[in-house]
Amino acid sequence: MTERRRRTTPPRGRGRSRTRRITPRTHWLLLSVLAVTLSTALLLQGYTHHMFGITSDDTTGPRGRSATVPGGVIHGGPVIADAATSAHTAQVKARTIALTFDDGPDPVWTPRILNVLRRNHVHATFFVVGTQAVAHPELVRRIVAEGHQIGIHTFTHPDLSRLAPWQRSLELRETQLAVAGAAGVTTALLRPPYSSENAALDDADWSVLKQADTAGYVTVLATRDAEDWRRPGLPRVLTNATPRGRAGEIVLMHDAGGDRSQTVAALDVLVPRLKAQGFRFATVSDAVGMASPVRTASTGDHLQGLALIRLLQAGDWLVWLLGALMYAAGVISVLRAAVVLIAARRHRRLRTGRRSRAWGPPVTEPVSVIVPAYNESAGIEAAVRSLLASDHPVEIIVVDDGSTDGTADLVESLRLPGVRVIRQRNAGKPAALNTGLAAASCDLVVMVDGDTVFESDTVRTIVQPFADPRVGAVSGNAKVVNRGGLLGRWQHIEYVVGFNLDRRLFDLAECMPTVPGAVGAFRRRALLELGGVSDVTLAEDTDLTMALCRAGWRVVYEEGAVAWTEAPASLNALWRQRYRWCYGTLQAMWKHRGALVQRGAAGKLGRRGLLYLLLFQVLLPLLAPVVDIFALYGLLFLDPVRIVGLWLAFLVLQLVMGLYAFRLDGEGPGPLWSLPFQQFVYRQLMYLVVIQSVFTAVSGSRLRWQRMERYGSLQAPGPAPSPVPASGADPARAQVPVTAPARRETTQWY
Repeated sequence: MTERRRRTTPPRGRGRSRTRRITPRTHWLLLSVLAVTLSTALLLQGYTHHMFGITSDDTTGPRGRSATVPGGVIHGGPVIADAATSAHTAQVKARTIALTFDDGPDPVWTPRILNVLRRNHVHATFFVVGTQAVAHPELVRRIVAEGHQIGIHTFTHPDLSRLAPWQRSLELRETQLAVAGAAGVTTALLRPPYSSENAALDDADWSVLKQADTAGYVTVLATRDAEDWRRPGLPRVLTNATPRGRAGEIVLMHDAGGDRSQTVAALDVLVPRLKAQGFRFATVSDAVGMASPVRTASTGDHLQGLALIRLLQAGDWLVWLLGALMYAAGVISVLRAAVVLIAARRHRRLRTGRRSRAWGPPVTEPVSVIVPAYNESAGIEAAVRSLLASDHPVEIIVVDDGSTDGTADLVESLRLPGVRVIRQRNAGKPAALNTGLAAASCDLVVMVDGDTVFESDTVRTIVQPFADPRVGAVSGNAKVVNRGGLLGRWQHIEYVVGFNLDRRLFDLAECMPTVPGAVGAFRRRALLELGGVSDVTLAEDTDLTMALCRAGWRVVYEEGAVAWTEAPASLNALWRQRYRWCYGTLQAMWKHRGALVQRGAAGKLGRRGLLYLLLFQVLLPLLAPVVDIFALYGLLFLDPVRIVGLWLAFLVLQLVMGLYAFRLDGEGPGPLWSLPFQQFVYRQLMYLVVIQSVFTAVSGSRLRWQRMERYGSLQAPGPAPSPVPASGADPARAQVPVTAPARRETTQWY
């Protein structure tokens, strides 16, 4: 079959063609770049903040053998140099104390410790953790500015002996860059996490020291551990930190990693006491008589360090923002679910109670049914026969919009009484609807797609609200007929749970944004006052409904007016259909944005309907990829049990909504078993559709009309009651179930 592009009737004052063959592609590249950038930032942030982290010094457990550790190192001084070649150590000078602090800087405890040292005119050595330096660069600068010495304590505080060599190098290099970026200096001092004194070194530790020596580092261990990390109490900390006799000591303390109030209190007592005993305090290099290990950083290292700090700080801010957005989205989603369920329950009560009598006397006047058709030979017979089976007087007008598959010939060959066929050159669905509207003889008009079949009472049910003169349009209940397979079930769930629950809410709020093309009823007078069906957007049903609301007409939902429609049976066809729907809805929302500041019915549409669509059909879907990426981040770096628990909680919430919606629609809950799988394919497809549509709209490109395959799965309902005599239908033919012809490919212009 030759594929044809849709042609439309040109609006007044415009050129003939309203479509362009421009399909934006750069947005997918941009989306990919954003996704990769976000994933990389989260991976980096997750690695630096959640892979290891500061824990107690005894976390790593017992040490292994020490066969390769030189005896001179085991029994030597705490400062170890040239480990990879000819290892030698340095002892601390007698009556000299080198205070060292690990795991900082910390915004609470480091300033307090610095204040104590400054009051006592003492300099110390701070072995900083890279992530802490990135988070608090101002404290690193203060440490250096006040004459203290800087050493590195790795970037994420892992046990280096358990890392691969490349990870060790990365840990050291990142920490060095963090110090260079924060304070403009580099240092040759290293204290591996979970290290203590020389005698505790094992073979794995020695391999770390040799690699560090190759990278230019001098390792600093300790001779006395205050064990302040245990928080044993002030007397015990003082005892542990006090030297025995006149020997010099390198005292290990901590300025971060938990509550360090005992450390601060101990320093206030320890420093004056040891000074009174004749001890002097010095940095590590001064204590052992080595050249200063701290140098001014090169321009390259300083700039790289600044970039690292900014990058990781941006990652921290990003994670905070994403977390806030996730909480907000979660709260909004839960509130939406609650509001929708409450509205659905109230809508049901009104329908079965007062509302069933509120419309007025029964509407029995004849109805014109307009069936716009373009290449609908696969299902048009079933559609027309179902209309003839109606228990309400109808005239049926089939408008063939230049079909090339013999749609009009097929309908005419059926010779069904009461069915009129109008042929026109291909001009698009709005033009076909306007042709049918001009030919209609009744004041009430029902519009139905050529791929849809009605139940026998659908027409009668859908026109009853017109007893209320304020009602200008009525939305029916469209159901999916081809529910086989996962894709069919997912669309069935979406129609019942998504579309129909929302329509109940819109009905109560008097802000119905869409009467679906598959099943909708209108006052002909109201449509003519609007100038007919507009072809300015690709979602003419949404555009028309919004225009009616802005004109002051009420639009309601009649769930009992059931129509069966054929849904796309492939992901590609579904993509094209939903892409057009979403893009057309965006067009209609933009066209009717003035309703936001209007009063009356128009204001309800704007401030209720449009804002609802903007939030839940545009903004939240745009956020969905970020939600998925952040969920993976949580599984990798946060608490996977909590993440899975939250996912299950939202799944249960959706299941509850599904069960209630299926109950309201009289549907069996069987298809809901596929709901969990819907989250991994269907949901992603839908938010990608929104992304594509938004980018298309922002870029100013026009969406081309797409094509969709018809599968011939429709059949007229049967057995059905005979139509009323006014319809002129043949009862015998109307009651026969009709299986549509073999599958055909048709242009999806509706």
